[in-house]
This record gives sequence, C-alpha cells and structure tokens, in this order.
Amino acid sequence: MARRFAAMGRNLALCARRADRLEELRRELTATHLGIEVVTCPLDVNDHDDVFAVFRKLRDTLGGIDRVIVNAGRSKGAALGTGSFDANREIMETNLVAALAQAEAAMEIFREQRSGHLVLISSVAALRGLPHTRTSYAASKAGLSTLAEGLRMETLHEPIKVTTIYPGYIRSEMNGHREQAPFVVDTDTGCRLLVKAIEREPASARVPAWPWAATGFALRHLPLPLVPRLLSWIG
Repeated sequence: MARRFAAMGRNLALCARRADRLEELRRELTATHLGIEVVTCPLDVNDHDDVFAVFRKLRDTLGGIDRVIVNAGRSKGAALGTGSFDANREIMETNLVAALAQAEAAMEIFREQRSGHLVLISSVAALRGLPHTRTSYAASKAGLSTLAEGLRMETLHEPIKVTTIYPGYIRSEMNGHREQAPFVVDTDTGCRLLVKAIEREPASARVPAWPWAATGFALRHLPLPLVPRLLSWIG
C-alpha cells in the first residue's frame, strides 16, 4: 500500500517493528518518487504510550496527518480450552486493544485539526463468530468493526471520516503458511484493491468485492449449523 500511495505523490508516515525494513522501504520510495516525503518510526503497537508519542511526533514532522490506516494484526490463535490462552490473548491485545490505542491517537490529532480519515482494517471474519483456531481472531475483528461503527456514528456531522475495510484472503507474510484458498489474491492485487477502496473513503468495503460481498452476506445470515459448510468451501 505504501508503494501505491507513494506513486500517487502522497507524503507518508510509516510505522512497523522492524526498523531495517522501514528504512529500506523509505529509501526505495524516495528514490523512485522524487518530491515526496517519507518519514519512518519503529513502533510496536502493543506499547500504547509509544503509540501516542509516535503519532504526535509524525504529525509534527509532517505538519499534520490526513489519514491513519490501522493495519497491524495477529492471526495465529487456538481453540479455546486447549491450553493456548496466551496466543489468544495476544490476538486480542494486538488486533483490538492496540487498535484502540491507535484509533485514540489518530482521533486526538483529527479532532485537533478538525479533519482526517481513520481506516480500520478488519476482516470478513468479523461478520460471524468462527470456530476452532479462528474464534479469537474473529472476535477481535468484530470488536474492531464495532469500534469503527461507533466512531462513524459519532463523526457523521464532522469533517472526520471513518472507514472499515473487510479484506478477504490476501496473500501476506502473516498468512503465507496457509494452504492456497480458493479465493486468495496475490499481495499486489490485494494492495491495489485496498488502496482503491480506501481512496473512496466509504463507510465500509469488502476487499476484493468479489466474492466477499456475496460470501460475507451469506456468512452473516446463514443458520449457524450451515456456517461450517461455507467455511470449508471458501477455505
């Protein structure tokens, strides 16, 4: 996504845990797209105090922030009651509590400057409770989506927009260990579609739209006993 936004001529503030990869990306973007400013800062989103400090630092460096995309997440959970509470807790802490910290820090900036666009990357898994290893992940993303909806309701008449993105299967380092799912798209295609959706600034979007708009509807409304069948079909 950073590469695609840079190609649009956007200045970027990039955060991640691995400082070496951040710096490598910064050099690539500034060499390829002359005239843009790219600032980076190492950040573990589970360090909540640092989230606020880093967001403020980046705002001051760039003279404001127009959009914040909350994208950090974990996916490796376990079935409840199997002795893996730590793994499930880490999912909740990163996907929901850390996202709350980022949303708070972003909204603090947006309210002060009276403008901004907050984008929360949820998942189609948020649309229904899911079994086994996906239970905590789905619950964390459902919580994130509800958080976004509450903020969206609150800012309906303000110059601040809140978008919830529901990605389907997009290949990434996080899910590279998974077997090929029927509807998985490659990283480049997924990022192109994510950026296209984000640029529209909708209330919410399924990405890719096909098949996840239809599949998401089915996932949301099927009787509970039929949900496992749908899950086995989509992977």
